Amino acid sequence: MDDIIRAEIRLPSNDLKEDLPFFTGRLGFRLDQIFPADDPAVAVISGYGLRLRLERGASEPAGTIRLLRASPVGFARHDLPPAETNNQPLTAPNGTVIEFAEADPPLQQPPTRHAFVVRRLVDQAPWVIGRAGMHYRDLIPNRLGGKIIASHIRIPDGGPVPDMVHYHTVGFQLIYCYRGWVRLVYEDQGPAFILNAGDCVIQPPEIRHRVLESSDNLEVIEIGVPAEHITTIDHNMELPTAEFNPSRIFGGQRFCHHQLENARWQAARLDGFEVRDTGILDATGGVANVQVYKATGAQNTAAICSHDSDILFSFLMEGSVTLEAEDEPACSLAPGDAFVIPPNTRTRFTEISADLELLEVSLPGAFATRTHSGWLE
Repeated sequence: MDDIIRAEIRLPSNDLKEDLPFFTGRLGFRLDQIFPADDPAVAVISGYGLRLRLERGASEPAGTIRLLRASPVGFARHDLPPAETNNQPLTAPNGTVIEFAEADPPLQQPPTRHAFVVRRLVDQAPWVIGRAGMHYRDLIPNRLGGKIIASHIRIPDGGPVPDMVHYHTVGFQLIYCYRGWVRLVYEDQGPAFILNAGDCVIQPPEIRHRVLESSDNLEVIEIGVPAEHITTIDHNMELPTAEFNPSRIFGGQRFCHHQLENARWQAARLDGFEVRDTGILDATGGVANVQVYKATGAQNTAAICSHDSDILFSFLMEGSVTLEAEDEPACSLAPGDAFVIPPNTRTRFTEISADLELLEVSLPGAFATRTHSGWLE
């Protein structure tokens, strides 16, 4: 298709004498072609990155055109009537609907709809094919009212990944490598590198990146806040970038690459566990924290606890444990299972295996834990 030099969208027209003044006068499109001269039946207009062919008798639906503005104040043409200024949809004489929207709307963070959630691998929730052919399993089906998405992602067959340079408009995003390895490259972070099992990165808001290749049977855990966020392809940037700026701030956060081989273990907020800190609390300015828990073998049953974090998500990576919660049936958990504990809900772990490892993600990053003497006080 190297010989194609432009593209047009055809729209029906009943009367060009009515349609042209609307599109050129009211909306600011430019007339490029019109024919035949004695009784025009086709007019080609262009503007805002579009080339439209208005054709009398065309059979296509009238369609919808979205005009994306730079400001939320209104469409920036002073000669338009109040409807356009107030961003209300218009209908052209030919039936085409004109919508006005903001080109880069601010990220909307919905309020958290708290719920106690347990998602078990044995329940066989469906794997769906997502972006770049990757398989996705939803770990929080209700997504807490749209506040968070947690995905168990796998690539069964290793090799090059058909990904493109892209970025996400998010408030927080984590990639934790659970099994296998994946090769990634990020804007201003130097050459591509391998993310091995036990390693993780945060992808600050709008940092350009690309997945290059993976091992067989790659599995990662991806967390995104909010649940619905836009992925944008950047066709102009090439990675790696020439500039190396690891301390660069993206949307108030900086890139963080935590490696298991450099991990330092420390006491956890829960007795009977120790944690390795990932540095994500500092990198996000307190937006979130990510820690990996492992049992110390000191006890088989943990104390009854509650917390005041807005979101506390956990994914069981190794071993086994029973999760008990007030007003909920006890649940035996195995690798691949995930759970969310709402704030101020009393829970405890029992039947803790010696090899237990948990991935814990909290938003915000800093929160308080309270120990209780019983289920009721």
